[in-house]
Amino acid sequence: MGGARDVGWVAAGLVLGAGACYYIYKLARGRRRGARGLRLRPSRSAEDLTNGSYDDVLNVDQLQKLLYLLESTDDPVIIERALVTLGNNAAFSANQVIIRELGGIPIIGSKINNPNHSIKEKALNALNNLSVNVENQVKIKVYVNQVCKDVLSGPLDSAVQLAGLRLLTNMTVTNDHQHMLTDYVTDLFHVLLTGDGSTKVDSSFVSLYDGHVAKEILLRVLTLSQNINNCLEKGSLAVQPTFPKGSLFFLLYGEECAQKMRALAKHHDADVKEKVTVIPRF
Repeated sequence: MGGARDVGWVAAGLVLGAGACYYIYKLARGRRRGARGLRLRPSRSAEDLTNGSYDDVLNVDQLQKLLYLLESTDDPVIIERALVTLGNNAAFSANQVIIRELGGIPIIGSKINNPNHSIKEKALNALNNLSVNVENQVKIKVYVNQVCKDVLSGPLDSAVQLAGLRLLTNMTVTNDHQHMLTDYVTDLFHVLLTGDGSTKVDSSFVSLYDGHVAKEILLRVLTLSQNINNCLEKGSLAVQPTFPKGSLFFLLYGEECAQKMRALAKHHDADVKEKVTVIPRF
């Protein structure tokens, strides 16, 4: 199979298979941020900063202290807490930039090689939040091969595996880094098809295409559809393959999803309508 077609399978399998995890994460984060007010912490010691909650937003000085602590300590408890605090703060776009500019991405990225699975998971979660920023992806891509290996070698449906899949999802939303997964696509498919409900996607995936879904999520899932369609076209498939009922591809190419896409072509938001129109098969 040629490289272009491999990229197509990556887009259609990995991104869709893990997409539901990303969707749940986005909704959960939105509810968390909308339910309570946010506050900026006063200056505190570096170790104090590891006892934060989701509602705390650190400033530049505090983030710098936390990164220094993460880089300098060998205490696994402090490392894990620091990663959780950094990951929570990386959920906000301003801090995604600040952490990158402070040199935080390689500091966090180095922890994915930690033998402690809980630390590895927390590092992957932090990188996942940071990877929402496109400029951050340029620095995070150096970890993609290692993440793929960890996803494939770790226990099925484990927290580390799911955290890795979430990161790979964000890193393959666009065409920029999909080629890095070509050598892993067959094994990644096996993970997606054999995992339990937390790993694989069921028929509820098509609910992402409902018109009442938040615009941010709609635009992302439509971008995925566009990307998958482009990759399959680059694979020079003369005839579209038949996807068995219940497969990942059947969800995207089935009639139910097609109907939802046609309905989105009449969506009230111009950006959503435009995104649908550039997907030729609908």
